[in-house]
Amino acid sequence: MSTETGTRAPSPTSDHSLALYRLMSKVHHGDKRVRKALSSGEAAMSYWPVDGHEAMSAGAMLALDDDDQLVTTYRGLGDVLAKGVDLPGYFAEILGRRAGLSRGKAGAMGIYDPAHGIAWTTGIVGAGPLIANGIALAAARRNTNQVVLVSFGDGATSIGYVHEAMNMAALWNLPVIFFCQNNAWAECTAQHRYTRTSRLSDRAQGYGMPGVTVDGADPHAVYDAVASAVARARSGQGPSFVEAVAYRLQGHYFGDAMGYADQDELAAKRADPPFTRFRQRLIADGVIADADLDAIDAEVAAEIDAAFTAAVASPPPDPAELTRDVFNANGSERSDMSRAAASGVPADRTGDTEEMGLVQAIHRTLDRAMAEDDSIVLLGEDIGDPSGGGMFKVTAGLSATYGEDRVLDTPIAESSIIGAAIGASLAGLRPVAELMFMDFLGVAMDQIANHAAKVRYLSGGRTGAPLVIRTMVGMGAGAQHSQAFEAWAMHTPGLKVVWPSTAADAAGLLNACLADDDPCLFIESMKLYYGGGKGPVPVADHVVPLGQADVKQQGSDVTVVTYGVMVHAALEAARELAEDGVSVEVVDLRTLVPLDVAAVLDSVRKTTRLVVAHESVGFCGPGAEIAATVGTELFGVLSAPIQRVAGTYTPVPRAATLEAACRPGAAQLVEAIRRIL
Repeated sequence: MSTETGTRAPSPTSDHSLALYRLMSKVHHGDKRVRKALSSGEAAMSYWPVDGHEAMSAGAMLALDDDDQLVTTYRGLGDVLAKGVDLPGYFAEILGRRAGLSRGKAGAMGIYDPAHGIAWTTGIVGAGPLIANGIALAAARRNTNQVVLVSFGDGATSIGYVHEAMNMAALWNLPVIFFCQNNAWAECTAQHRYTRTSRLSDRAQGYGMPGVTVDGADPHAVYDAVASAVARARSGQGPSFVEAVAYRLQGHYFGDAMGYADQDELAAKRADPPFTRFRQRLIADGVIADADLDAIDAEVAAEIDAAFTAAVASPPPDPAELTRDVFNANGSERSDMSRAAASGVPADRTGDTEEMGLVQAIHRTLDRAMAEDDSIVLLGEDIGDPSGGGMFKVTAGLSATYGEDRVLDTPIAESSIIGAAIGASLAGLRPVAELMFMDFLGVAMDQIANHAAKVRYLSGGRTGAPLVIRTMVGMGAGAQHSQAFEAWAMHTPGLKVVWPSTAADAAGLLNACLADDDPCLFIESMKLYYGGGKGPVPVADHVVPLGQADVKQQGSDVTVVTYGVMVHAALEAARELAEDGVSVEVVDLRTLVPLDVAAVLDSVRKTTRLVVAHESVGFCGPGAEIAATVGTELFGVLSAPIQRVAGTYTPVPRAATLEAACRPGAAQLVEAIRRIL
């Protein structure tokens, strides 16, 4: 369906009109109070004005039920005020105060108020729709009857994320409303300069959903369009796209003089603002007297002023707040990456075992976990049985057992996969998202680094993103399907990084990740799929706690610290050197974040020599961090310089001979160990 700009609901009731007016007044006076504080020097902060947006926010939010969910953006003051955000907490948050919703950690770009249906806010243009899909997926799965409205600006429609999200929402028939607040400017660029599409809602048809364009200065028109989309979503008919067209009356940010605008047009728009126009219409239609509207405005302004004044008076957060809420840390406030979250019951090494490969062990673990916990859902490309159960058959048979609503084949869209997993985790599910190759981490890194890893911190510890991202480091596939990016992941606070070397550890570590309340990147090695990781796996379920390294072989002359495929290379090197009387201790980190620094130091303190090894690029790799830590802590204990064995500073080549030269193995380890003996 599509309507022309200007359509509005006929004969609205007085109560309905006044409800819209009250919300518009709240948005108007909220924006005005913030800008006044910034102009006077009462407050200092980044702020993105919403003058001119009042009708869009009021109409859209009034169309939602209290339990319906909102995902909005950094320019979200109008949306969150109209949705009913806790005012003192909101103002304190955007000012960076201790009394803020997230204790000042998030600011305007991270408003989270689940008590009032504000599910998430993002400062990344266009990223919200991906997360909204996941929230809607959880609502549909749990039959909550909730609708998710995701609000974004017209400029966001140039971002691929929005198109990915629209395609996925339509494909899965999700109860999502894509609400585009077209304020005529993509930051500082006019619409005709970034797209040839005159009506952005026309794009909806390409994704199999209805689109409508309405007058964003008319709250009745906005309400009517959004209410229709809400009814459609709630009845199981899927997503809709609503474009509300208005004009932003202030700059992109506070202090932006809008020199890029046609000044005559801007002056004309400012002379007829939506709030004033709607007020005059109510009086002209005999809905309410001017004095009564003054009373409403005075009441709203007083409420806004009291909340803002209290927020200004709130002290800033204590510096100790800085390191809290990076990780769950089992309820503690520790956030450092060294053993920040060791948890679980260690494996029973004396119980019955069965011989398994890495693929079998991971499959069995997922199967058992899904049988035990129906909040676990899998998302990924080709992971369902109609598609073959994944390229490496890790998920084969699971969709037949648990249904395609729990094992979801996704479009080829890694950002959508991770975004949906984040949203689903915010809404109470425990998703396992598969990225077919680790190289594709780069495609989804915004969702991983800017969203999943920051949920706990930006929410002030009120929630986490309990999801697992399974990915695999390839081989024999060239420079874009064989890379290892664990250093990149380790450099992202809030993300746990796990890399097993054996089938037993894979099962135990995956169980730990599935139970963890923080996002976990679970890395698998393609090389270990084909026999290298095979071994005895406990028959009973077991957990390998995150943050606990394992000494795979005891030794006294030199310590090799490594993980993944290189554990097997280290054991091979140890066997070769044992023939010459050299005793090598092999420490398998298993978890890179949290990192078991204590186990590394204990081993090196005993042997006094260290070789750090990994197959990824050596320059700025994890080995550098480990070497620096050991060098600092055990400077007087070391008998020889620390050695690093790692991949070359090159892309991973396709030719087998070049790949063999690129990636280290037992020979390089033997050479490094002999060098320091």
